Amino acid sequence: MTDHQEDKVKDAFEQKTWNEIKTSDSWGIFRVMSEFVQGYDTLARIGPCVTLFGSARTPESHPDYALARSIAFDLTRKGYGIITGGGPGIMEAGNRGAQEGGGVSVGLNIELPFEQGSNPYIDSDKNLQFDYFFVRKVMFVKYSQGFVVMPGGFGTLDELFEALTLIQTNKIGRFPIILVGRAFWSGLVDWFKTVLLDRHANISPEDLHLFHLADTPAEVCAIIDEFYGRYLLKPNF
Repeated sequence: MTDHQEDKVKDAFEQKTWNEIKTSDSWGIFRVMSEFVQGYDTLARIGPCVTLFGSARTPESHPDYALARSIAFDLTRKGYGIITGGGPGIMEAGNRGAQEGGGVSVGLNIELPFEQGSNPYIDSDKNLQFDYFFVRKVMFVKYSQGFVVMPGGFGTLDELFEALTLIQTNKIGRFPIILVGRAFWSGLVDWFKTVLLDRHANISPEDLHLFHLADTPAEVCAIIDEFYGRYLLKPNF
């Protein structure tokens, strides 16, 4: 941000009185409520779904795009719908595979200044738009029977750690979290073991069992099938 832009932000903030700020916050509550209501009304009817996360920057020519597309296709053939963040890259691949498999294809889009826009493979009645990240996160967790996490950036990591934390702290019921691409995730997993666990004891040994590693669509489907062979499919909240 340039000095001129910083001055404009500062001036705009200083022109608001404290009462104006509080009033704006109060009205914001209704905008948040409207997003929750819209999300609940739409997603309560989608049936069992798996959420697929990954980078918005992954091009169609990349092997990860083809892999995400195949995973989504195979999962829909087993009766699961697919939820993504609704954008391009891995998200597009997931929705595309879901449509090709004849399954439910859901997109939970978010207003961003770059990279984000709805992909064309989302069911028209299941393409939701969000302004608030935290509302969108609730929808992912509440209506997913599993998280499939492809290679991605900060946003992908954010969703991964949100789910791990909620399960670790027993705020939600356990569900499968699958990190796809051992070559991509192995460095992070090694850091979990050697730094978080061994060096600092910031996690427990059992926390390393909150997620799985996989490389192929068959491995992903087998992990989810095995997990739900023991449990009923149901939302987490």
